[in-house]
Parts: sequence; structure tokens; C-alpha cells
Amino acid sequence: MEVVKTLRELRSWRADCRLRGENVGFVPTMGALHEGHGALVVQSAKENPRTVVSIFVNPTQFGPNEDLARYPRTLEADLKLCRERGANLIFVPEVETLYPEAADTWVDVGMVGNYWCGASRPGHFRGVSTVVTKLFLMVEPNKAYFGQKDAQQATLLCKMVRDLRFDLEMVICPTIRESDGLAMSSRNRYLSEAHRSKATALIRALEFGVDLFQKGETNASVLEVSMRAKVSELAPEASIDYLGFADSFNFQPLAVIKRPCTVLGAIRLGKTRLIDNIPLGGS
Repeated sequence: MEVVKTLRELRSWRADCRLRGENVGFVPTMGALHEGHGALVVQSAKENPRTVVSIFVNPTQFGPNEDLARYPRTLEADLKLCRERGANLIFVPEVETLYPEAADTWVDVGMVGNYWCGASRPGHFRGVSTVVTKLFLMVEPNKAYFGQKDAQQATLLCKMVRDLRFDLEMVICPTIRESDGLAMSSRNRYLSEAHRSKATALIRALEFGVDLFQKGETNASVLEVSMRAKVSELAPEASIDYLGFADSFNFQPLAVIKRPCTVLGAIRLGKTRLIDNIPLGGS
């Protein structure tokens, strides 16, 4: 496994893959890797002769009061995980590589990012879509791998790939969970012991909403009230960012629930923001 920091090194490696006729899978990350990331690397290694993992804490997707400065940097552990899961190249660029001096070009994907995390984190998805576009242009992958845990992001990036005619396949992999159901996330390490014991309140509330829907309730407002009550019951100290149902194709809020849709939510426990979702396919 190689580790490179410069665009020249990356492009030289990629050119060699092209000469050999080897397809490349790509897993973009911000580091602080866990088994959710590991599953993406394993999937890519199964499906492609070569796999690239990028590790870059992207400053443009953090808001002014968010956790950029304290976002965990665990490079040595990240490299070990990537090596063990079958990655071939790790790209660890400097900020200046992705954002040259006075850079002011952005990718905005429109309405898919208007609600949910897009509403509570203004500018977040513009930062995500811009950095992923840059990485796609640099790595030139045949396939790119993302997790279902970030469902709105995955939908937004799939739309971006279609709209901009990128010649690559998007592969969205299932959410990887802890034994108690908590979705794996780099931010879980921020949770205190007390908050960790309450962190499953979000997935329990989403499951409760799904159960009510499957029993016949289709009014989104009624379901949201019920899910909020469940969070408050299980984790009264949690602050609820949002809970609801979104159309799975454009992530617009649904007033009357119909499939395919995604039930999703975000809560805060202390300073830690947790997100999760459950996709509900057609009929």
C-alpha cells in the first residue's frame, strides 16, 4: 500500500493503472476511520483491482460554529485499517491541493440539499459536493463507494454524478452498526459514557416511526410527533434537530407518507450531533 500527498504522485499512479487496464475503486473519507469505512474499502477491493482511499478533513463542509478544529485526526490508525482491508493507495492531500489560493468555484446541487441537514447546516452540502467533485477529477475512479448512513449526502452525490455526466458508478453500501444498533460514525467517539448509553434513542425513534407507518399511519405530522416523543422518552436530555420522512429520490419532506421514502433524523447529545435513517423501498 502506498501513501501519497501530492496530485502529481496520485496522477502518476493513476496513469499506471490506466496503462495496465486496471479499474479503480474510490472511498473518499475525512479520516477517523471505523468499521463502516472499512466495509466500503472491503467492498471496493472485492470489485476492483485497485482501491484508493482519500483522507482529507474538508474545511468547506463545516459551519463557523462546528467542530473542524477538534475533528479527530488518527492517521496512523487509519492507514492500518486501510492496509488490512485491502486498499492500494491512500491519498492524503494538503488543503492547498484541494483549494488553491483564492479558489472560489463551487458545485451546488440544488433542491436535494435544501432540507434536513441542508437546512440545519447551511453551506454544508455545497462544501461536500465541491470537494467530492475535485476528488473525482483527481482520482478518476471507475466506482465510488459511500455509506447509506449519510443518506441525503449519498442521494445528493448520485444526482451530481448524473447531472455532471461523470463516467463512474456510485455504489451505496448499507449502514454498519454497533451491536446495540447505533450507526457507526467518527463522531461517536465524542460521546460521554452517559450519552453513549442514550445514543440509540435516535434509531429506536426511527424504528418506532416505521412501525407506525407499517400499521397504517401515513400522516407525517402525526408520525413526527410520535418519534419526537420516543426520543424524549429514551433520552430526555437530547436536543432534536429534525425527524421526518423524505422522498427517496429528491429528499423533499413528505406530508403524506408513500414509498419509496426514507425516515431520517438528527439529534444532539451534549455537543455531539448524531444522524441516522432507515430506507423504505417501494410497496
